[in-house]
Amino acid sequence: MTIDRFATAVFVVAAAGCQTFDPVPLEEVPFLERVKTREGVEVVVKVAVPTAEQAEAIYGVDLASKGVQPVWVEVENRGDLPYWFLPTVLDPQYFLPSEAAYAYHRGKESRREAIEGHFEDLAFSNPVPPQARVGGFVLVNQDQGYKAVDIDVVSAENAESFVFVFVDPTFAADFQQVDLGGLWTQDQVIAIDDARTLRTELERLPQCTTNKKGTAEGDPLNLVVIGKREEIFTALVRRGWHATESISWGSIGRTLGSFFTGSRYRYSPISPLYVYGRHQDFSAQRARSTINERNHMRFWLTPIRYQDKEVWVGQISRDIGVKFTFKSPTISTHVIDPDVDEARRHFLEDMAYSQSLEAFGLVAGVGPIARDDPRENLVGDPFFTDGKRAVLIFEPRPNSLDMISQIDWTAGIQAEDLP
Repeated sequence: MTIDRFATAVFVVAAAGCQTFDPVPLEEVPFLERVKTREGVEVVVKVAVPTAEQAEAIYGVDLASKGVQPVWVEVENRGDLPYWFLPTVLDPQYFLPSEAAYAYHRGKESRREAIEGHFEDLAFSNPVPPQARVGGFVLVNQDQGYKAVDIDVVSAENAESFVFVFVDPTFAADFQQVDLGGLWTQDQVIAIDDARTLRTELERLPQCTTNKKGTAEGDPLNLVVIGKREEIFTALVRRGWHATESISWGSIGRTLGSFFTGSRYRYSPISPLYVYGRHQDFSAQRARSTINERNHMRFWLTPIRYQDKEVWVGQISRDIGVKFTFKSPTISTHVIDPDVDEARRHFLEDMAYSQSLEAFGLVAGVGPIARDDPRENLVGDPFFTDGKRAVLIFEPRPNSLDMISQIDWTAGIQAEDLP
């Protein structure tokens, strides 16, 4: 280690130890204003996710600076046997209170007891006795944009599962710019109950994205996802997909900084593409090792409702590099892998492991585009495809691999295992 790197390491440790420890009483932090409740057969679960500022007030130190996020969980047991809450399903890499506290008291014994004791007092403690209520925090890895919270509680005779989604009000995500409830009037909504009619309507959807004026076509619309918003969002977060920041000077600067340092940026903005005359309603990405590489997708809410579930049409591709171009509002853009079917196939396989995929199928989309005669998207990247779009139907977890069915478009969902 060089002298400069050694000095930097010493400074970081010292800075962590010198942070002020000044927690605010829990009842004075209004984090429960956004609490959500789910009721099961024998248990009632309440969950809340404090903002980064609220978490700092509660814990007395800046948890977000270490990538730590507290999730408050309360379990009310109305049964006759003890229940255990399983934090592993919430985050397999969750932090013990003492582990998280360690980053803030190095070398200071007097601070260690105060900080560890405070962190332990805030923690959720198993089990939940019969006819009792237990509440506390679990410390997990930080997610920005939206937070999916999976809760499993078990007794000797019963198990119950719950899913929650929280939107971070302090995060400037692209989906927060859209009034989803006002996109389609009741007269425009197409209500469908059978698979045959669904297939017909899906094949009538737009085939490609366009530019803002609608005068040029871009990437093929090769995905359809069907489900309630919470089911879709939790499936994405569970598999490592993240929200994308809206384009601003700050997010552009963070993107360029990641580009020049070779690091990854989990929330990097995605340039706008258009369907129905508007840019994407929400987008998501899975960052890879550097800013140059990621899988990313955009979705638009359609007027179709299938068995009271929302139907979204989308576009997915795999980014393999970055280039500078004046065709993009950010002056730079990603280069996509021309085999867009591979990205579509990867997403289907990925969602099979999300525990929320109920069924899948294929319908006609843009039509075949040959490898030796590719098209170009709006920034000049070539692509080829078999011309189909994957259709994914989501349900609440848990849904294992052997429960996933293939859609028979003439009859509905058939009990065929995912190949």
